[in-house]
Amino acid sequence: QVQLVESGGGLVQPGGSLRLSCAASGSIFSIYTMVWYRQAPGKQRKLVAAITSGGTTDYTDSVKGRFTISRDNAKNTVYLQMNSLEPEDTAVYYCNAMGPTTAWGDYWGQGTQVTVSS
Repeated sequence: QVQLVESGGGLVQPGGSLRLSCAASGSIFSIYTMVWYRQAPGKQRKLVAAITSGGTTDYTDSVKGRFTISRDNAKNTVYLQMNSLEPEDTAVYYCNAMGPTTAWGDYWGQGTQVTVSS
């Protein structure tokens, strides 16, 4: 079992920055691929950024060059640094832990709201 708790969301003006954190507990954090998703009102949940156990990262095109995903295995935490935020980034952001096999499970946090508005 893995428990995930996101934090760091809030209200920010366009062009501003936020850093989201996702703290994990309960299993061997370092083996999990960690993923940030977001879901805007009335829309499907979509992948934003991912980082593998080995540190390889991937991003959806709309956030490349603005967002950075990182992980600190010593702190069991994954981060999403979000710069140059746009109103279109407004969504609930979810943290996901994906095990290396199905036996390790797939876990979600409760989400944190990010609102970009002037």
